[in-house]
Amino acid sequence: MSQPDASLTFVSYISGLVLAASVYIGDEPDPMTGIRSVNLVSAGHAIDVLTMLEEKTRGNLTDDERRLLESAVHELRAKYMEASKRGPSRIVTP
Repeated sequence: MSQPDASLTFVSYISGLVLAASVYIGDEPDPMTGIRSVNLVSAGHAIDVLTMLEEKTRGNLTDDERRLLESAVHELRAKYMEASKRGPSRIVTP
């Protein structure tokens, strides 16, 4: 097993999942294509992973890490609910 990449921190990992969920919800354009679209299945999966991490790391995070994770999960859940009211997965026009 190789040594973990020192640049990969818990915060950077969480930030990557939050960005992915934001792209899937349609809040951010896809960094590769520049297209904004909604993929609620993938958004839900990313939120579920963040929720699992929140549960599994409870009591083992710094205050800043805990606040970041809690606020991200809360905000993404609210955005997911709002996006789901607008219908299924779709391309978002600017």
